[in-house]
Amino acid sequence: MSVLTILLVVVVVIGIFLIVIYNRLVALRQKRLNAFSDIDVQLKQRYDLIPNLVETVKAYAKHEDKVFMQVTEARASAMKSRDDGIEGRAAAESVLGAAMMQLMAVAENYPELKANENFKQLQTELSDLENKIAAARRFFNNATSELNTAIQQFPAVLFAASLGFKNEVFFELSEAEAEAVQKAPDVNF
Repeated sequence: MSVLTILLVVVVVIGIFLIVIYNRLVALRQKRLNAFSDIDVQLKQRYDLIPNLVETVKAYAKHEDKVFMQVTEARASAMKSRDDGIEGRAAAESVLGAAMMQLMAVAENYPELKANENFKQLQTELSDLENKIAAARRFFNNATSELNTAIQQFPAVLFAASLGFKNEVFFELSEAEAEAVQKAPDVNF
């Protein structure tokens, strides 16, 4: 009877242990999904802002049709990528980010556009949104790192795969976006 009791206690302890591991991994996965939702909210605001920005620039830079088309197509592609998972979404957002950098470069060639109050306001809103997106990405990547670390730590590593958990991908900048962020702005007096 005592062997049976010991065996039962061991099974109960292992069961409780698995429940604790599973619940922790579920909580971390939910935190990561919530962080991605925060990115999604910021991206939707950017999608809404882009047409206004493009129309404002179009009024001054009528012969820049190629850039306008690239921004419009990249925006449409990014909006459609919502069902492509995080990797597909990150790739589409990288293309949109590069197109937006081209649009802003075009705007630099038109001093009267840069002086336009509507453009200044839109540019400020875009800059604010980009900062919020960057912060949301950092939070998402931190949540992803926490989940991946928990999955790889002992003893969860023994059970994580069988419980349906795997290492997740980060939401990273494309090479073009990373270069643009690292490039120091030109200051002329």
